[in-house]
Amino acid sequence: MPATFPSSSTLTASDAVQDYRRRGWTVAETANGVCLITDERVAAIELTGPLAAEVRRFLRANNLSGPVIDIPGAERREIHLVVGAAKATLAIEALRGAGATVHTDGASIPLPPTRLSNGAASWDISPTQARWIPPVVAIAAAVNAAAPTRHRRLTEVAC
Repeated sequence: MPATFPSSSTLTASDAVQDYRRRGWTVAETANGVCLITDERVAAIELTGPLAAEVRRFLRANNLSGPVIDIPGAERREIHLVVGAAKATLAIEALRGAGATVHTDGASIPLPPTRLSNGAASWDISPTQARWIPPVVAIAAAVNAAAPTRHRRLTEVAC
């Protein structure tokens, strides 16, 4: 899905910092680009591999998608921006139990156009494409729906 957000090749770090700050995000310029500093307003959920793909399908099917950062590498790795982490302790525990990495309380997240060792961070779903930043509980619901135990086949017929 092509992003309507300026591409990382045309967006300078200074332009990005200004845009992200206009959104109310806490950001910092680094030698490689721009980082989101998670706080009480915005946190991030990092998913990898097949779980990331399943969660993405669930969110799209239910019109719950928010901004998603694609991190280049050998395995699919994406970071979903979320809100409401301070009030979602159980959801965060469930996410961590399912293998997600939850970034809160000052964690640093690479934002496009940040350069990383395997390429540049890019928007899979840009903030301009997303209708909202979803609550962490929406991502937790998607992870729960995508969990492998949910895909078991019925082996017996109930009578």
